[in-house]
Amino acid sequence: MILLRHGQSEFNLHFNATRRDPGIEDPHLTPTGEAQARAAAEALGAIRLTRMIVSPYTRALQTAAPIIASRDLTIEIDPLIRERFVFSCDIGSPAATLAQRFPDHDFAHLATPWWPDAFEAETSVIDRAAQFRARMAHHPDWRETIVVSHWAFILALTGQSLMNGEWIVYDPRTPGSETL
Repeated sequence: MILLRHGQSEFNLHFNATRRDPGIEDPHLTPTGEAQARAAAEALGAIRLTRMIVSPYTRALQTAAPIIASRDLTIEIDPLIRERFVFSCDIGSPAATLAQRFPDHDFAHLATPWWPDAFEAETSVIDRAAQFRARMAHHPDWRETIVVSHWAFILALTGQSLMNGEWIVYDPRTPGSETL
């Protein structure tokens, strides 16, 4: 499968410059992030993909858009692959808001809220990654799946720290990380 970290968000831009939480909830991509999303779609163009699993955060949905536009994919919105809840950017948008912004996707299955209401421990992200890994290891089309997710989730899943817009090939039958 392909794991793609979302492109640069408004939060990433400000946090990386100041190392302080700028207070931006469910941030959108910056122009750099949009370019990273388009570059990922182009770079992945020759890889056979039939399925996409995407986090419900706006930055992940926007990163997924250029890939979706260029392919016929089965799309799943899955909060299991969300970011670790630590900063203001990890407060998501309600399903109804997401449905208005992204009318081609189904958000009806999302709880209200679908993100945690408090700080999320590392062990929680590691547990979510283990659940996802186990589910995907037995899925018949994992090799043709792209996952658009976040730094901490991908780190927990693979032990690798990806930059915004970066992607890797991943085999869910391999062991995951025990720490972040």
